[in-house]
Amino acid sequence: MSRGTKLSLDLGASWGDGWSLEEEKNTQAPLAILDPSAHRLVFQKEKRKGKIVTLVGAFSLTEEDAQKTLSSLKKSLACGGAYKEQWMEFQGDIAPKVREQLEKLSFKFKK
Repeated sequence: MSRGTKLSLDLGASWGDGWSLEEEKNTQAPLAILDPSAHRLVFQKEKRKGKIVTLVGAFSLTEEDAQKTLSSLKKSLACGGAYKEQWMEFQGDIAPKVREQLEKLSFKFKK
């Protein structure tokens, strides 16, 4: 390859043919919006950047209802949190407190 020529990288596929560098996320709405008493929630703990995060889910609520529930829980528990992909994330190891507050709101848990 001399100094004045350009390298051709055409391999037969183009970006317009459905190729992308990022994976498409499955952002489908929940199949059915359930009553709080019909939920069967589970807890998970994860470590993110050395900190413990408590996950609760999977919720079958509308986005608005989930955000309202999350907001009230964050205020009553005095912690931060987020709602992502039908799961509520809370900062810290606070599973017993979250369970108590959600049971007051008539949510049910798997045993």
